[in-house]
Formats: sequence, C-alpha cells, structure tokens
Amino acid sequence: MSPIVMTLPIVLPLITAAGYDKVWFGVFPIIVVEMAQITPPVGMNIFVIQALTGEKLGTVVKAAFSFFVLIVSFTFVLAVFPEIVMFLPSLL
Repeated sequence: MSPIVMTLPIVLPLITAAGYDKVWFGVFPIIVVEMAQITPPVGMNIFVIQALTGEKLGTVVKAAFSFFVLIVSFTFVLAVFPEIVMFLPSLL
C-alpha cells in the first residue's frame, strides 16, 4: 500500500488529465500490487506461505506461478476493456 499512497498525489492528476476514469485507476494499481505480492524478490505473500507450509521457496513460487499468469491476463483484460471495472458501479 505504501507505493500507492506515496505516488497517488503525483500520478492521479496526470491520470485524470489523460482522460482515464478514477475508479479504473483505483482498481488497476491494486491488481498490480497484488501481482507484486506473489513474485520474488518483493513477494511477501510467497514468504508467508513458505513459512506457514515449511516448503522450499522454489516450490511455493512454482505453485504461485499459475496465479501470477491469471493476474497478468486479468491486467491485460482490464487495460483493453476498462468498462469491465465500471460494470457494477453503473448498475447503481
């Protein structure tokens, strides 16, 4: 969360000036941070799972790779079709 909190005051005016939706920009960095949480060297979630299970770090990384691929593909889908983010808010 700290990278988002530190960069948000600088990046948000640029994002809104570029014409992107603020809700989309709120969702997109959270997904990117989640992707960073399961990839080494930052991947805190990887280290927590490794400590809880007692498995080798390589085994945990291999097991998390499918989730990484899923998050990367979802990130591309959100970048190409940003209206997916606004589907539920538009129903309200």
